[in-house]
Amino acid sequence: MFNLKNKVAIVTGARRGMGRTHALTLAKAGAKVVVSDISLEDCGKVVKEIKKQKREAFAVKCDVSKKEEVVELVKKTVDKWGKIDILVNNAGICQFKPFLELTEEEWDRTININLKGYFLCAQAAAKEMAKQKSGVIVNIASVAMGQQGIGFPNIAHYCASKGGIVGMTEAMAVELAPLNIRVNVISPGMIDTAMVDPIKKDTQQEKGILARIPMHRIADSQEVSNLVLFLASDGSSYMTGSTVVVDGGWLAG
Repeated sequence: MFNLKNKVAIVTGARRGMGRTHALTLAKAGAKVVVSDISLEDCGKVVKEIKKQKREAFAVKCDVSKKEEVVELVKKTVDKWGKIDILVNNAGICQFKPFLELTEEEWDRTININLKGYFLCAQAAAKEMAKQKSGVIVNIASVAMGQQGIGFPNIAHYCASKGGIVGMTEAMAVELAPLNIRVNVISPGMIDTAMVDPIKKDTQQEKGILARIPMHRIADSQEVSNLVLFLASDGSSYMTGSTVVVDGGWLAG
């Protein structure tokens, strides 16, 4: 059920953190993985890890906010392996800045990478998936997504981008369902990556957040990647347009 043999997957933001773990997990399940990020050197290191597993992978440098680079990413994937079965939209940034001090440039950069980048990658990949009438897109959002999610101070631009991902995913799921393309969202809580380092450095802030999480701990990125694998596989064949939260009970609390 979770075997991805002969599947081709693209993972953006895959040079480190959750993206790296997503790429390794999909490869372990049998997928051929395109490791993509802004540093080709770092992506190459992940490719080497995958190849040590006796799996196939190659690296492509891509700034997801630039359409021409996204188009090239998809083209290189199709040229090498003939198709795209899975896209994991994971690339993202999070800059902490008080709302009243947030500049237009900082807002635009976050939205361009976190939201526009997801749109560009999803659209380009879905055009290829439509040709084969099958595919899966997994968008990584956050519990900082608004509505039933959590509002965080000092990252209004990040929260806006993650809420936008959820809304866009639901619309995509409805439109792409007739093409047998499934689109779902994963909204992680506190995951042990470089993105949460500023919080971990602030002992009081970290203590306050952990007090609100029923499981009282920060998650390992593998705990999110396990869900990526599920949503990318036939095990989730009747799921589309869903937002699945991985947060140790944070929202429930």
